[in-house]
Amino acid sequence: MRLYMIALTAFALMGARTLVRAQEMPELPKPQQEHKWLEQLVGDWEAQIEAQMGPGQPPLKAKATQSSTMLGDRWLVATSDGEMMGQPMTSVLTIGFDPAKEKYVGTFIASCGNELWTYEGQVSTDGKKLVLDTEGPNMMAPGSTAKYRETIEVKDKDHYHFTSSIEGPDGKMVQFMTAEYTRKK
Repeated sequence: MRLYMIALTAFALMGARTLVRAQEMPELPKPQQEHKWLEQLVGDWEAQIEAQMGPGQPPLKAKATQSSTMLGDRWLVATSDGEMMGQPMTSVLTIGFDPAKEKYVGTFIASCGNELWTYEGQVSTDGKKLVLDTEGPNMMAPGSTAKYRETIEVKDKDHYHFTSSIEGPDGKMVQFMTAEYTRKK
């Protein structure tokens, strides 16, 4: 009987080992060329920001700093510190590429707001601009939402240009904010 139990245990262990091998984890996906596009935004930056607050009003000017790193080799995580209307503001932007959607995806949160902004977009055919679309609170009509388009245009390894636009009542995008980023030396 004892020999029978030993043999039964050995067969059970062999079966369990075969089952574990059959259920081995699949290999993790490799980063794609689209992920590598984000690497050019990694670093420490200074920004000069200008926002149009409304018709006939002078533009609001501000400065900020940004520190951008890659989470693994797939996600850009950019943390910015500056001021918004005289108040300190911190924000966090994430951008990655979702192969299943074949789009860049991302999020944005800021210490001065309650919204989680979510993005989807593409890099332009010339490879210089990342255009991200989102929807959020309508600055021109409080209590409603609007479509926004944000563009990151890489000028060279030490400079990039950011713009934010809102969809107007006529369906056209109206640019209301620009930021010029310069890599800290």
